[in-house]
Amino acid sequence: MMPLPNDVKKFATENHRGVLTSFRRNGMPQLSVVTCGEYRDGVAFSTTAGRAKLLNLQRDARCSLMVSKEDWWGYIVFEGKAAILSRDNTPADELRDALRDVYRAATGGDHSNWPEYDQAMVDDRRAAVIVVPDQIYGTAV
Repeated sequence: MMPLPNDVKKFATENHRGVLTSFRRNGMPQLSVVTCGEYRDGVAFSTTAGRAKLLNLQRDARCSLMVSKEDWWGYIVFEGKAAILSRDNTPADELRDALRDVYRAATGGDHSNWPEYDQAMVDDRRAAVIVVPDQIYGTAV
């Protein structure tokens, strides 16, 4: 684990378009488009229980997350492991707060109705996924 340099934090705070690479059971890569943002020691997004990306990361935490500018010509790749916060391993209040923080990080603002959002997260069985990098590279670094 490495602390994010300030320029990398700034890029991940200003750019929310991401492509996650996880690994299928057969070793082939699984690519998933995510909305993400700088969070804790990495970059985070949320996902619904049962999604391929979450199942892959639960089995093998290794992953890469490319965060890109809207025009795709500036990007940073975060290679490392995913830390997963879910109802299986995180107290309900802590998960609620983490999902709210990930929402703020990925959108740059607050939700218009937090109680409604919180209920949707419970209903969807959402998890917060934090990609904690071992290596960072790209055109914007």
